[in-house]
Amino acid sequence: MDFDIALVLVVLTFLSGIIIVLDKFLWEKKRQIKQEARLKRHSGYINDQERDAILADPMIIDYAKSLFPVFFIVLLLRSFIFEPFRIPSQSMMPNLWVGDFILVSKFSYGVRLPVLNTEILDIGKPKNGDVAVFRYPVNPKINFIKRVIGIPGDHVVYKNKSVYINGKIMPQETLGDYVGQGSGMKMNSAALKNEDLLGAKYELLLVPNKPDLSQRYYSTFYKNGHIDLVVPEGQYFVMGDNRDESHDSRFWGLVPKDNLVGKAFLIWFNWDVGHGFFWKRIGDSID
Repeated sequence: MDFDIALVLVVLTFLSGIIIVLDKFLWEKKRQIKQEARLKRHSGYINDQERDAILADPMIIDYAKSLFPVFFIVLLLRSFIFEPFRIPSQSMMPNLWVGDFILVSKFSYGVRLPVLNTEILDIGKPKNGDVAVFRYPVNPKINFIKRVIGIPGDHVVYKNKSVYINGKIMPQETLGDYVGQGSGMKMNSAALKNEDLLGAKYELLLVPNKPDLSQRYYSTFYKNGHIDLVVPEGQYFVMGDNRDESHDSRFWGLVPKDNLVGKAFLIWFNWDVGHGFFWKRIGDSID
């Protein structure tokens, strides 16, 4: 979706603020003089309702005064504290379902200006295993969510559906067959596993006997038939938890630091269109 909510909030906050300032310094005194003159003309036979109507601000100024603090507070919260997102696909199953509404910490990976996305305060960086939201490098107008597998300096290998970091295999434990709900029922043929990525533990899905198709689409990282790269400075290698059904760094490359949006940490609602609400997911943390 190309609709830029941050830009809309900035414009609305700016316009309402400008109207308030112009009214304060240009229009308010003249309006008050006219209002007082009207009150004098009608003194003695005017009721409270008519008096309030005479003293009322023009509609556009009244709206600006009422809505400016709302726009400003929402802009601050959304730009620097938390931002809501909705999960549209199955790429992060079994941990994130289609229809999950999540909150993302905007300050986890540095404080950035809204719209410009320029970092003004470096207070944190992604860690191996983080679930990160970022602007899709191929089309920055689209937000993606994936798990950070490799950080700058890591030697990442993805071979035979296993991850190796700096020569060490990340252990996987088979938990059984996956039983999905809602849109996730399409993945009932997948195997549910637990992976330990340098201490970050989470579940993932693998489809037995399904080949890794990423070589067909992105060959830069392929050596001897598997992914093999050293993550350069300022870049991140990401993958979906639904490993065989995720369009990620194996296909389109690395995520630049400047594309980072924030760290996903909480599911606050779920509505899977066509399958209803899954109330039990509300309040679940994102690991």
